[in-house]
Amino acid sequence: MSDERDELYERIERDAMFSLPAEDEPEEELDVVRALTGEEAEAQDLTLGGYIEKHDRVPAFEGPDTMPYTVDIDTEETGDPARPWVAFFVFIRWAATGAGIMGRVESGDVAAGATETEARQAAHDLTLYEVKTELDAAIARRRELENGE
Repeated sequence: MSDERDELYERIERDAMFSLPAEDEPEEELDVVRALTGEEAEAQDLTLGGYIEKHDRVPAFEGPDTMPYTVDIDTEETGDPARPWVAFFVFIRWAATGAGIMGRVESGDVAAGATETEARQAAHDLTLYEVKTELDAAIARRRELENGE
């Protein structure tokens, strides 16, 4: 019985090794919605604008300082004909309880456009991952300023 079991384990291990996809072949991700319904899933809320449209509110993030933040977009004219308008994020820091605003940090320019509307739309098109990256960078800049670095 033990020999049969050892042979079975060896065969399973050998089959598993030879059935692995090559490293250069991208593995297709399972789309659960498509598997169950036959329809493509849409990631409507993957971008900032999509999130706001779908949930009718701005997203909230936890900063690396463990404080809660919400995000908004602001724009300003640059006077530069190559990029007349830029957009940047304003991150509002909330009390841990959410009861009040405790401060804010701003990103650098995240988008540009020929008009204010174009710059704002370009910022709305950024993913939530990109927004979170900007929040982390803004908090790091604030920390450096506070520490005199």
